[in-house]
Amino acid sequence: MLRKLLLLVGLLAVFGVSMVAAQDSEPQFAGLDQRFDGVTIKVATIGGAPYEAMYDSISQWEEATGATVEIVFLGDGFEIDRYLKTNYAAGTVDFDVAWNHTSFMSQYVDFVEPLQSYFTEEELAPFSDAIISSAMIDGDLQLIPRHADISGMHYRTDLFGNADYQAAFEAEYGYPLAPPTTIDEMYDMAEFFVAQGAVQYGTQFAGKEEALSGRYYELLVANGGNYFDDAFEPTFNSEAGIATAQWMRDLYANGLIPADTPNLLWPEVAQNFCDGNVAFYLEWYGWYSYFQSPDSCPAVAGNFAIVRGPVGASGDVHTGWAGAHAFSVTRASQNKEAAVALIKFLTSEAVEYQEAQLGVLPVRDDVWARIISDASGSGVALDTERLQVAQEQISADFFTPPLFPDWISFTNLWTPILQGVILGDASVEDGVAQGADEARSLLDDLGYYE
Repeated sequence: MLRKLLLLVGLLAVFGVSMVAAQDSEPQFAGLDQRFDGVTIKVATIGGAPYEAMYDSISQWEEATGATVEIVFLGDGFEIDRYLKTNYAAGTVDFDVAWNHTSFMSQYVDFVEPLQSYFTEEELAPFSDAIISSAMIDGDLQLIPRHADISGMHYRTDLFGNADYQAAFEAEYGYPLAPPTTIDEMYDMAEFFVAQGAVQYGTQFAGKEEALSGRYYELLVANGGNYFDDAFEPTFNSEAGIATAQWMRDLYANGLIPADTPNLLWPEVAQNFCDGNVAFYLEWYGWYSYFQSPDSCPAVAGNFAIVRGPVGASGDVHTGWAGAHAFSVTRASQNKEAAVALIKFLTSEAVEYQEAQLGVLPVRDDVWARIISDASGSGVALDTERLQVAQEQISADFFTPPLFPDWISFTNLWTPILQGVILGDASVEDGVAQGADEARSLLDDLGYYE
């Protein structure tokens, strides 16, 4: 999921008051009420075009506080992760503020300062409850979120709104054709659209690396399962785990997803949809402007919409595999109060609003209110609708991968086994059993059961 994240709410009623306020007042900064003359705060964080615009605002914090900010490292997600782990392990941390992420924070726990004592309830209240809850480990707040992402059900309105398809689908399947709200409906509709010759593929998913393990994971959770219990004993060799793998296998075996699925990552699946080859699928919101451009995606621009992810066999749990980029204070920092003040500034309403205007999904309700109000004047209904859906998902459906330091090691082990199941190289039952057994052996070797 991180690879995609790097490429880069109903809710109107609930936030109506906030939206009015957003029109009547300027977004507020924070972290500017103390002086730190002579203090230098060093920052190691994520870089790249989607991220660095925020850092232009740091000069305002420096002017107000008297402190100086030195960015000692900028890199993409993989580079910053390596940089942080190398310095944490070697005891060479000379920076105060560090990048963090809800999907990867478990590996940094021993090296970052718990933040709950530095932020009041009032200061945390505007942030998504789901994200703040996901940022807690053993009662300690590991990070303050910056922006988030989650997958919504992207679907072709020209196909779902076609009267002939609607009549044919209801005659065959016994219920109306509408954007799928369950995993079972996803299969039915994928099967239908391919049989009709409407598209080459009914649906799709990225089929390699952590992308596949993560997509399986959110379907597994929606089906009432999980990868591990609280003691990190594998639990996915279960009815839910087998059903989830069988669903993926059946899609592939019946030609309802691309034949090269095991070779696809985020850009490739996005391009399949862009080219008009797919009827619907779960996709990250960051592709929105690309899909809406007639220049880049003439087959779908203006012909798609987005709804909440489906529920599975659990009946009430939606898909919601998600993540949030964030900031933390290092335990090694000698200027923790100033480091916290900088984070309060960077995650303030004003700065996060500026970043949200670039297209990322915010993590503060006050910022949501502002960008929804802004979008309402665009003349494009989906500009507002997608934000409402995304906010609802982040507020209600957001969940991270299992929080343990060896998540990537686990996905590196499980993904090729799951690929084999999808391709039919192993039976579903044998493949899932093998994955669970090998996962336990891996975690045993890493000392999880001592």
